[in-house]
Amino acid sequence: MLGDVNSTYTDIVELVFSSTIAAKAWLATGAIVLAVVQVLTASRMWGRLQRVVPLSFPTAKRVHRWSGRIALLLTLPVFFHCVTMLGWKTPSLRVSAHVVAGSFVYGVVAAKLLVIRWKGYPHWVLPVLGGSLATILAVLWLTSALWYFTNVRFGF
Repeated sequence: MLGDVNSTYTDIVELVFSSTIAAKAWLATGAIVLAVVQVLTASRMWGRLQRVVPLSFPTAKRVHRWSGRIALLLTLPVFFHCVTMLGWKTPSLRVSAHVVAGSFVYGVVAAKLLVIRWKGYPHWVLPVLGGSLATILAVLWLTSALWYFTNVRFGF
């Protein structure tokens, strides 16, 4: 059954990308670009970077929410690929760091979304969770997509 899912996934991905690994690298790159948008718009909403990000609060909030939703969607095929096709492997320090960071990413997303719904959280909690999520995504990108682009190939 799992072999059928992997085969179907590979067939779909290779309609656009040269390989599943290339798809993983490019989707992760899209997610990290949107993570930068997340940090910038969050900073704007918290009263920082008003000259750098000249958006009104409602516009920054809308961009923040939609860039987060799209980033999360981009990470789902990456997550599927990592869990079902690659699994838990730690042959090197780079891969070990990637596996550990990947184990935390959706937990931090869930914590951030739960805190947003809670009205009585301390003012520092949301920026810490958002910063942690951006850091985890950066570690994931640096230990996977950047490695792919610099050691395997830079292409679709």
